[in-house]
Amino acid sequence: MIRVAILGGGIGAQHLAAYCALDAFKVTHLADQDDDRRAALCGDAITGLSDIDAALSADVDLIDICLPPHLHAPVAIRALQAGKHVICEKPLATSMAQVDAIAKAAQAADKTVFPVFQYRYGLAFSRLAALQSAGLTGAARAAALETHWNRGADYYEIPWRGTWTGEQGGAVLGHAIHAHDLLSHFMAPITRVTARLATLVNPIETEDTAALILDLAGGGVATSSITLGNARDETRLRFVYEHLTATSHTNPYAPGEAAWTFSARNPDQQGAVDAVVRAVPVPASGFAGFLTEVGKALKGEPNTCVDFKDGAAAIALVTAIYAAHRSGASVTLPLHRDHPLYHGWQP
Repeated sequence: MIRVAILGGGIGAQHLAAYCALDAFKVTHLADQDDDRRAALCGDAITGLSDIDAALSADVDLIDICLPPHLHAPVAIRALQAGKHVICEKPLATSMAQVDAIAKAAQAADKTVFPVFQYRYGLAFSRLAALQSAGLTGAARAAALETHWNRGADYYEIPWRGTWTGEQGGAVLGHAIHAHDLLSHFMAPITRVTARLATLVNPIETEDTAALILDLAGGGVATSSITLGNARDETRLRFVYEHLTATSHTNPYAPGEAAWTFSARNPDQQGAVDAVVRAVPVPASGFAGFLTEVGKALKGEPNTCVDFKDGAAAIALVTAIYAAHRSGASVTLPLHRDHPLYHGWQP
């Protein structure tokens, strides 16, 4: 049984629900400064804590960090130094320098850090992976990503949101990071970025609108359209491969769980595509799918968990996006330690 302490009861409540559905984990501690929320989540079965230090010193195997972004890296490092494995909500860090510091701490502690990208887990992506394994997709050609969500004054009532000090970034960091991870994971790594960012929807410090052009390894290209001013929360993904086009539903929070279409470019291959799609069993999805793979990894079993390098790549991409916007020029990945924004993109 993997013993867990959750830090933060906001998104941490969804993590808790997923843990409770799995036999491999037992949440023993939960830390949150809000007394009412902590009490409601903990009940009689979980030890409620009001500060992080108590959680880090608890007798647990895994610290699950669900705190505001500016706390992710420093708390992850402290958890590793305390001898715990770490799950960290997105973003893993708010600079490439912090990513390197986390990696150094993980190596010193001989512990593992799991960045959270739960959108990867769901029936649609299991089907897409099966189609790739069957050789029915071919090379990545083009993609269109739409992160079109609705965020108003109520969302920004939480003081750290929309600020460079607390949130450390805007829609590029806090919203579209999932779509960009899916692009990199299921299509191809991103090799170059052209970006235009703006604040058009809310009176906040950070961006809430963006248009990106993303070059992919192997010659594919993608566009990413981002706004927090849509009429409703919608995420739409279209992945065009050499032999197949995969098109998502518009489910914003779990794109892998809604129905997708998988269309063969050659109509004669549609039967083979449909047969693969039908044969894929329904997997655990979202946080439950993510945590299932973490559990396998911690037990030394074969797994498809999110790797630390994937979290690091997401931070490098965010760095490149801000650099491209501010310079007005395309930025090539990978970035190196002498990059001007290595220590952070915050103004």
